Amino acid sequence: MSCSNEPEKTVRPNILFIAVDDLRAELGTYGKDYVISPNIDALASEGSLFMNHYVQVPTCGASRHSLLTGYRPWKPIHLSNNAIEKELSDKPIDSLPETFIHRFKQEGYHTVGIGKISHSADGFVYDYEATPSKKRELPQSWTELLFNAGKWKTGWNAFFAYANGENRQSLKKQVKPYEAGEVDDEGYPDGLTTNLAIAKLRELKNQNKPFFMGVGFFKPHLPFNAPKKYWDLYNRDSLLISDNPNIPEHINLKSLHESGEFNQYALGDEKASLSKSVSEAYARKLKHAYLASISYIDAQIGKLTQELKATGLDKNTIIVLWGDHGWHLGDQRVWGKHTLFENALKSTLIVKSPYLTHKNKRVNQIVESVDIYPTLLELANIPLEQKLDGDSFLKSMDEKDKEDVAYSYFKQGISLRTKDYRLTKYYSNDNPRIELYDHRQTDKEHINIAAENLDIVEKLLPLLEQGNAGLYSEN
Repeated sequence: MSCSNEPEKTVRPNILFIAVDDLRAELGTYGKDYVISPNIDALASEGSLFMNHYVQVPTCGASRHSLLTGYRPWKPIHLSNNAIEKELSDKPIDSLPETFIHRFKQEGYHTVGIGKISHSADGFVYDYEATPSKKRELPQSWTELLFNAGKWKTGWNAFFAYANGENRQSLKKQVKPYEAGEVDDEGYPDGLTTNLAIAKLRELKNQNKPFFMGVGFFKPHLPFNAPKKYWDLYNRDSLLISDNPNIPEHINLKSLHESGEFNQYALGDEKASLSKSVSEAYARKLKHAYLASISYIDAQIGKLTQELKATGLDKNTIIVLWGDHGWHLGDQRVWGKHTLFENALKSTLIVKSPYLTHKNKRVNQIVESVDIYPTLLELANIPLEQKLDGDSFLKSMDEKDKEDVAYSYFKQGISLRTKDYRLTKYYSNDNPRIELYDHRQTDKEHINIAAENLDIVEKLLPLLEQGNAGLYSEN
């Protein structure tokens, strides 16, 4: 990648930041040719596709807190879905920016949030079943905060929406974890989000100042609901289910979980548990539902990128597509996120800038979500005013031999990802406390090899401990 044609200092690029909930790195552009994601694939072909992007925390709110602030977790609340609300929502404005979005706003950007960028579905702080409040989750970051809840009326109702206007809360969780609605794209909330974003882009085109637009899509978060036309893109019988459906050898079961979020959908065909895998037929149905949800969001992203080109905004707009974490689709017998395994920690990241020569760039170096903050500021020629945990990856993307690592946190554990290994340490009394997986052999993480590779563990542990900024202590 060449940075030789960066924008002049007087010209500030626009930013379109697209956040997609639960989007693991399972797309056509990642070599999964059974996934129908032509618009995301096209975006990747015009930009840089990050093959090894890892989030800091495998849960929505905490992952987004790290992304937005550029810091890894250093206290327990940073592992919670309430991290942004508790740490940022009531914080008075001071000399340091609230988030990287706030930093853009400080530099004169018009910042617009549409959908789920922070943890809240619409950017306001209130509980799932409560009346929406006017309290912003990020009080300093947004010039405008927009959302169209449609017939679902509130952001959280829309987040768990079914095509008939009901939602998981209104139906007391007596719902299935999937739905093929006989509706058009606007029959689910993400289609309304797309239309709102397109209308705002047309308005911003005529504004004489740069903009940062965040667009947050809900799917493929549970429930896996999408218009039937996207289900019809797939032949379920031909879909492959997980090739790693068993509990890894030599681990403590507390490293995994009983798929509680998934099992909240009380009318699911089967319950998932560590003691028994769901049937192959049901696993295939769920895979079908997840992929249909991805194809639905792919279509929405296509509409946004097409609008950028139609308005000419693409000539001065940087696009970032980010998945807030991965998801186990029956891998290691888990349905959900919330683990320190590769399936939950690795997610989609694509960056396209009209000022960089991408040349269909596939970036193999390891990057973390905390790296996105300083990278975006560098792309926009905005000075960084504080020391972050993340580092801009802009100049290192061509360094094929650069040894980067990623740190992730959950379940009283820290997981270190190097090019060759994943080392996880749990700060508890449960044994085994150390897990080691050799990624030179396979990405399955199905056998913990720590006990017979103490030399590798001993070498990597000091590096892992460097990622512990007071979050955990030895018992």
